[in-house]
Amino acid sequence: MRNIPSMDRLLSMPWIGKYETEIGRDSVKSIISGVLDDQREKIFKDPDVAFDTEKIAAEAEKRLKARAYKSLRPVVNATGVVLHTNLGRSLLAQEAIEAVVSTAENYSTLEYSPETGSRGHRNDHVEWLLCRLTGAEAAIVVNNNAAAVILCLGALAKEKTTVISRGELVEIGGSFRIPEIMALSGSKMVEVGTTNMTHLSDFESAISEDTAMILKVHPSNFSIEGFTSSVPREELAKLAHDNNIIFMEDLGSGMLAEPHITYGKAEPTVRSCIEAGVDLVTFSGDKLLGGPQIGAIAGSARLVDKLRKYPLLRALRVDKMTLAAFEATLRLYLSGKTESIPTFRMINRDAEDMKKQALRFKRKLSRLLGRTRLRSVFLDVVSVNDTVGG
Repeated sequence: MRNIPSMDRLLSMPWIGKYETEIGRDSVKSIISGVLDDQREKIFKDPDVAFDTEKIAAEAEKRLKARAYKSLRPVVNATGVVLHTNLGRSLLAQEAIEAVVSTAENYSTLEYSPETGSRGHRNDHVEWLLCRLTGAEAAIVVNNNAAAVILCLGALAKEKTTVISRGELVEIGGSFRIPEIMALSGSKMVEVGTTNMTHLSDFESAISEDTAMILKVHPSNFSIEGFTSSVPREELAKLAHDNNIIFMEDLGSGMLAEPHITYGKAEPTVRSCIEAGVDLVTFSGDKLLGGPQIGAIAGSARLVDKLRKYPLLRALRVDKMTLAAFEATLRLYLSGKTESIPTFRMINRDAEDMKKQALRFKRKLSRLLGRTRLRSVFLDVVSVNDTVGG
């Protein structure tokens, strides 16, 4: 134990000063203390363990470096996936970025109506735009799509049953499991059909006096190929309305306009779902829509009004900067300027254009590597088939 370097010795290292400037002396001491505690723990477990002062100092500097510099920083997306969850999904349009900055550095009309001089509602900034772009009667936004699903199920189907196809009981990013979300909301799940085959008769048999909703879930990147069958939206809508129950769809991807180029299976738009008879559609703002992380709910005015009155809504409300970015993004759709949205623009790019950019990046990266120990690394541009992501 006596051979472990002291706190004072490590604090005298020449590189300590820059970290004290960044995170403060107390934080530096706390991190070094953690390194020394770990070393003592190793010795307790194995008294014969070998250790080196230089290695301990290197570990301390490694941990200090990790805390001294901001962890959320720009990266190059070389994955081939446009909407990469781990890399932040959609990039914002310049108009959305400017709206965020303006809203962040100024007071705003977040919940104030200049026209009436009275209190307004933050949802007002985007509701009309969402209705225009989707054909919905009303719309409301929360902080993400999972929250939108929980809000709808809790407000409209709590302590009642919700019917869903087994083939749509999916798990998507971040352990978002449909069965668990339904349980959390208080709605009782009724599964129908099988993993690959679900028929209209399965839904018909499951509907009872206790049924509040039929839920359709978009499977995101998951798909079953081969011998499969699912029920069209139009048929589910008719069945729901004939039985005076709600038909809701968790669309997830949130596509407002069809891209010029389609990769793989075509995605439904929010408008097409509403036109098919879906009462409420929930979707994300930061996937195919190309905006900030947000959860939107569009559809029946009667049902949206019920959501407005549900107590959970306040806990899920959206902050002013997200609203600013979302409004700016929606206005680009309204004015037909979708090519200003990076996600939409990237999805629409042809292969030759992408190849030219990749070759330019290869040349730039090769020059940079040529100045380092990695100068012998071989770089190449290859054609791959990948998913849009989301």
